[in-house]
Amino acid sequence: MLCEVELVKHVSFCKPDRNGLISRRSIITYLLKYLLREKASKDHGYFLAITSIESISLKVVKGLQYPWFHVKFKCRTFMPSQGEILQGVVDKVLRSGMGLLLRSGPLKLAYLSAIKMPGYRFVPGENPSFVHDQLGKIEAGVVVRFAVLSVRWIGRRWDARNEFAVLASIDGESLGPLPLVQPDDIEL
Repeated sequence: MLCEVELVKHVSFCKPDRNGLISRRSIITYLLKYLLREKASKDHGYFLAITSIESISLKVVKGLQYPWFHVKFKCRTFMPSQGEILQGVVDKVLRSGMGLLLRSGPLKLAYLSAIKMPGYRFVPGENPSFVHDQLGKIEAGVVVRFAVLSVRWIGRRWDARNEFAVLASIDGESLGPLPLVQPDDIEL
């Protein structure tokens, strides 16, 4: 779900220019670098973009080389939620046949278990896949529409940096692999 949240950040080490002034641009650049480094938060989801700067106020702290700025800004975020329908690209089919991993926008860890793919059977080989008699084939690179069963915040663990993990399902109406539409297939 896309949301817009209001956040407050204290910016401290913006270097003044040669005239001794600190530009609004350097403060915004610092905020963008901060959001890129953080990637996501448990309460707000994935940070996508700064939509507006509400206020910038100067906070002078004696003994510090550079001044502090209290910045209030609005940010667009993406928070995966239970019951939501998303589209993702199959990143990897697990060779064990237990399921596959999907990516959907900033979400990198969506696990679709073989149990939640009724009617599909695992086909091992060099390029493992799941095949259904009527609905097609799911392999790496295929776009899949899925329902979110569960969402879990995993924070900073292993290779993940502030990430959510999602348990997915294609058990339901209008869920599963999406057909590839070629430009020649479209009739106007």
